Amino acid sequence: MSDCKASTECQFNRAVAAGSFLFRLDGKVPVTTARLINFLIVPPTSSYIFKLFCFGTKLKSTTTSTISKPSSQTYSTDTKYPDMAPVVLILGFGPRVGTSVAQAFKNSGYSIALASRKGTNSKTDEGYFSIKADFASPSSLPGVFSAVKSEFGFAPSVVIYNAAALTPPSDPSSVLSVSAEAVTKDLNVNVVSPYVAAQQALAAWETLPQDAKKTFIYTGNAQNELIIPMPPMMNLGIGKAASAYWIGLADTLYKAKGYRFFYADERHPDGKFKGMALDGPAHGEYYLQLVQHPKGVPWQATFVKGQGYTSFD
Repeated sequence: MSDCKASTECQFNRAVAAGSFLFRLDGKVPVTTARLINFLIVPPTSSYIFKLFCFGTKLKSTTTSTISKPSSQTYSTDTKYPDMAPVVLILGFGPRVGTSVAQAFKNSGYSIALASRKGTNSKTDEGYFSIKADFASPSSLPGVFSAVKSEFGFAPSVVIYNAAALTPPSDPSSVLSVSAEAVTKDLNVNVVSPYVAAQQALAAWETLPQDAKKTFIYTGNAQNELIIPMPPMMNLGIGKAASAYWIGLADTLYKAKGYRFFYADERHPDGKFKGMALDGPAHGEYYLQLVQHPKGVPWQATFVKGQGYTSFD
């Protein structure tokens, strides 16, 4: 921890000393909303925020895959959008991973649809189609896919689930003091909504050209493999572990049909858990590689910035 504690303290010591704050998991500035999706409560004397940068089990890196730059394709339709570029739907849009992924796909020629609680149901200044949705309510997902189809004339060939939720325990000394209601709410965001999104994607892909690559990417982390001994991370870890299973199963059973499901997990080069040190542009670059369905990349698509797919078996 000594390697990164100093720089982390430099960023957060004033805020922690001043009292409890809500911090984005992506390390951005404090916010005041009580919503816990993508946020972490930091108590005055907590070292959790520092551990997020440093904690992880050192694992051996055995495989690295370098993948060529992807190419886009257009779909000819009879709608108001003839010969339009394929659509990527990003579910959960934040200032780091979501923003970087959207920019990367835009630069590669994709049309962009975004869904989040702050969606406007209109075009953004960047030309993205913004949709309002609350992933704590899985029943909202069918409406999101319908809105994309209505706007662009056809379904998204790429669906990226980037939302996440956690609720810290009411008693910091007892991880099991998280209420059952909070566990259920966070499971909706971390497991049920992405599952419903995958169901919707599967049905939508049947309407696209047969030769179009269809891809579902879930932004994961190492919690499906590593136990992170930090009580505030429990609900997030439950969700990541559960979703990793159904994503792996779906990829195994649908791969022959040309559909790929990926659990994307950025790591440090030594295999350590990245925590709040995730790199947004690295996600954008890697996700563009994944939509090409590169050979040798399994459903558990661990990666390192600048290296692409890296196995830590």
